Amino acid sequence: MNAVTSTKPKVNLRIMVSSLSLRDAGIAACAAVALASAFPKLGAAWLVPFGTAALFWIWQGSSWKKALLIGWFAGLIFFALDFAWVGHTVGRYIGAFGPFLALGPALIEAPFIALAGLLAAIAYRQMRPDLAPLAAAAAFTFCEWLRSVGVLAAPFGQLGYSQADSPLRVIAAYAGTYGITFVLCAFGAYLADALRRKTWRPLATCAIAIAVLLVAAWIAWPARRLPQPTITVAAIQGNIAQSLKWNSLLLAERRYTAMTRAASAAGPRLVVWPETVITTELNSDPELLARFEDLAREVHATIVAGSIYAARDRFYNALYIFSPNGGFSVYRKRQLVPFAESFPGRPFLAWLPYVAALNGGLSAGRVAGVYPTTALPIAPLICWESAFADLAHAQVRRGAQLLVVSTDDAWFGETSGPYMHAQIAQLRAIENGAYVIRAAATGISGIIAPDGRWVARSRLGQQTIVTGAVGPRVPTLFARIGPTPVAALLAIGYAALLIAGRRKQQDVV
Repeated sequence: MNAVTSTKPKVNLRIMVSSLSLRDAGIAACAAVALASAFPKLGAAWLVPFGTAALFWIWQGSSWKKALLIGWFAGLIFFALDFAWVGHTVGRYIGAFGPFLALGPALIEAPFIALAGLLAAIAYRQMRPDLAPLAAAAAFTFCEWLRSVGVLAAPFGQLGYSQADSPLRVIAAYAGTYGITFVLCAFGAYLADALRRKTWRPLATCAIAIAVLLVAAWIAWPARRLPQPTITVAAIQGNIAQSLKWNSLLLAERRYTAMTRAASAAGPRLVVWPETVITTELNSDPELLARFEDLAREVHATIVAGSIYAARDRFYNALYIFSPNGGFSVYRKRQLVPFAESFPGRPFLAWLPYVAALNGGLSAGRVAGVYPTTALPIAPLICWESAFADLAHAQVRRGAQLLVVSTDDAWFGETSGPYMHAQIAQLRAIENGAYVIRAAATGISGIIAPDGRWVARSRLGQQTIVTGAVGPRVPTLFARIGPTPVAALLAIGYAALLIAGRRKQQDVV
């Protein structure tokens, strides 16, 4: 009888733990789906606080080990959905396995959500309940920054990007996209705390603080009072299919030259072409270079054209900046797409089968170039680079007045990828108080004002010229400090709250 009696509770406990794990996994999966739904194409930005609340609710009642596992599981689902566009083009070659390519970036990025869960669980266990949600929000946001730096970084899916058209976007002018993420997470964490502890006062305090912060930020935001822009610019969207692009140099030259001449009727002082629209090592062809220099003189405008730059045995994804006064400059892409333009660790992995055949033959540029033009000094950003706040900030600090994004999103067809990428450009505009001119091979091209609004915008899959007016930058706090100090403040804030919470516990004991 005693043996039977002592065994039964163990069985019940095992069943209960199993049940809780299934429940928590289900909640984590729902949270991941909600967060992914906040981004294009669905664009349900209002779901973010509820998605984060679900995660924080689980983490608040978990050990650090369980929080780590739940965070990894949620991150894997979120990033697999968020990067679903990755396999679109490659899917033509690997068939039904194309969609599974999204698991690659998901496996790389998910550990950062796991780390956020671990740090949040520690905060909940060590700190006063009314301050722990604040520390958990800081931890999540710091981990978002952590996954957005380095050669393997993939900054897509930052929660702040989802708010490009919401009132919360104003925060980016002061604390960047990470500031928006922090506010979203803080509200979500206090909402979770209210549901778990059945107390609403901390949540109400948080909501009031956010409301006051937003009102003050909007009142002080210089981008609300923009002077009338007077500098005409143009973005050329040639809409050459990816299947034709690399075999149609002559087609690209003729089409973009003709469209540039047509655009010149509006009198633009700057004309921007997409990334690698001239599919050759342009600096190795003097005759082709001369034709572009002549075109810039003919239309009396600076022309920014994407091509390849060759230097000895190295090749760069580059933008050629042709002056109407003759001559040109070259900007080399600094942040390469891992496993597409570059293969991190190739020298150490060369002994593995097939590594030599993998893509990644490009070299990275080193200079945060700023180039004078007939419009304003420009900060060129090539495709993937526009997702990195630190790259744009470095150029703005060096005197850039206008952000120029040249990209080829044709790789992603009509998936969510082009829409997410265009959304990111809106946050770069707000962060730096700068107009953005964006030229994409098949869309989305356009002009973005310093408050994140599209002044003009094209649709996907059309051959078109987008023209509009831009002006100089307006000052923002974020343009002064950049993303790294914001991340440092988040880390310091988390540590300070943790120490304060421990001291309080010791005093109580």
